[in-house]
Amino acid sequence: MAEYQTIRTGAGTRTAEIDQGLRAHMNKVYGTMSVGMLITGAAAWAIAGLAVSNGELTSLGVALYATALKWVVMFAPLVMVFAFGAVINRLSAAGAQLYFYVFAALMGVSLSSIFLIYTGISIVQTFLITAIAFAGLSLWGYTTKRDISGWGSFLIMGVIGLLVAMIVNIFLQSPAIMFAVSAIGVLIFAGLTAYDTQKIKTDYIQHAHAMDGEWLAKSAIMGSLNLYLDFINLFMFLLSFLGNRE
Repeated sequence: MAEYQTIRTGAGTRTAEIDQGLRAHMNKVYGTMSVGMLITGAAAWAIAGLAVSNGELTSLGVALYATALKWVVMFAPLVMVFAFGAVINRLSAAGAQLYFYVFAALMGVSLSSIFLIYTGISIVQTFLITAIAFAGLSLWGYTTKRDISGWGSFLIMGVIGLLVAMIVNIFLQSPAIMFAVSAIGVLIFAGLTAYDTQKIKTDYIQHAHAMDGEWLAKSAIMGSLNLYLDFINLFMFLLSFLGNRE
């Protein structure tokens, strides 16, 4: 009986340690993501301010939005996302975090054109709506007892389909395709927000026994990147619906 109580007490202590560690891990994920969002917003606002003067594009604005450089600015963040998965194992945790922040800054440059297209008020309103929706979806993904891991393959295929449709529509410029892409995009990234949150939680619990500090730090950064991308894409697709154009 004494041995059983000892085992039970040990298991309870271990569970409490995992729960405490999970909370710290999630705080790290959301904290890193939030810093990335601040960097993106600051970079987008600063570049937009430098790109326009007295209602006209400056030389920087012309270079970013009216020359071949715009394609580099547009696709560079996408290249960095795909490269991140390949290089993270060779980077230290500090290096991976720096990579994420550089990516966030470059994403800000890429998104700076929204300040030229939409009114500032509609951008702020859409951001607040996105933040509320994201918080609710992420909270549901964290607390739900339902296993939604099966959503992963379907959602990833949806993202690939969206990318193809968006690239094609760069040349077609079809409003109907853009509307369909935006509507489907909102649904897909709403699902990904809940899915990625649950995956971050389950990955931590599965690896918590090892308590590898380096792995946990890199895992938090990768989780931050995934949730950051979910938020940014959800924001951009909602902005296409809710944003008032200049």
